[in-house]
Amino acid sequence: MSCDVAAISAFLWLAAAPASPLGGAPALAPPSVAGEPLFAEIVQRAGKLKAETEAYEKGPLGAGLEGLGGFSSFESEVSELAALDMQGHTVLAERGAKDDLKCILKGISQDLPVKLKALEAAGDAKARREALADMFYLLRDNVEVITSLPQPAA
Repeated sequence: MSCDVAAISAFLWLAAAPASPLGGAPALAPPSVAGEPLFAEIVQRAGKLKAETEAYEKGPLGAGLEGLGGFSSFESEVSELAALDMQGHTVLAERGAKDDLKCILKGISQDLPVKLKALEAAGDAKARREALADMFYLLRDNVEVITSLPQPAA
């Protein structure tokens, strides 16, 4: 490709990019953090817990949480994941991140214990299944917000 074609391509790409709110340069997406050790660990742990949640949903829920194999370990791992999400929020805040990820991680860190308490308080199989579904969606979101392509700040 000639330099002229490359320059025209770059010009067209920049012209098509959304402008910043102040009318300056186009807003650029922040770099992905998915490959960083902390965030990769969050993704790995959330994915594992999501799979466990899905397995619990498919199992017998009438006997209560005692019937769910390894549930005490699940509780501990959810608490550890919540702490890692808050750590991810703190890391991004210290970097001065302007995107939504830092706020989403903080929200997830606060929601995980709430969803866990709702599961523990569920009085019957239907309520446990609903609480597990809520936990599943939150864990899925935890994976997806880190692994999806970053978007420019609004």
